Amino acid sequence: MTKNTLILISILFLFLIIFLVVSVWSTYNIIVTREIEVEKKWADLQAQYQRRIDLIPNLVETTKGYAQFEQSTLIRITQLRTQWMSATSVDEKISTGTQLDSEISKLLLVFENYPELKSIETVNSLMIQLEGTENRIAVARRDYNDAVRDYNLMLRKFPSNIIAGIFGFTPKPFFEAQAEAINAPKVNITI
Repeated sequence: MTKNTLILISILFLFLIIFLVVSVWSTYNIIVTREIEVEKKWADLQAQYQRRIDLIPNLVETTKGYAQFEQSTLIRITQLRTQWMSATSVDEKISTGTQLDSEISKLLLVFENYPELKSIETVNSLMIQLEGTENRIAVARRDYNDAVRDYNLMLRKFPSNIIAGIFGFTPKPFFEAQAEAINAPKVNITI
């Protein structure tokens, strides 16, 4: 081999190394960006759940004062509120949040079926706030799941799956409805 050939091979090898380093660096940064986006969307979702959690005591107390209906639903909502606030993992928060969704749906059905509750200004105001919060939660859930999908896809695609494995990135859980959420909740109403 001539000296010029060795220099050319060395330069090509150097460019290949630089290309690989830049590719790994770039892919790593994209994965980190997507992971942070998932964390942000999770924080947004938690903020909406916290808004709901903060509304619940007022709603329960106000509703209790005007009507003795669905006490089991009100008790269950209060229990789930406490459980959600003490949950430490994403999976626990998702599970408790989904159960809370179901109980809140029951409460909203009761509200819709009883116009005399709607006529109470405080209850009406709280229910409007709760319905708005439910809509915000639905949007935040969708955004979170979109971010999780993008992140998890990145972890599974080649060559980013190799880089993700080397640096220890793991898939994030989706926020999924429980099986019973497919059916409309049954409400036993007695006033």
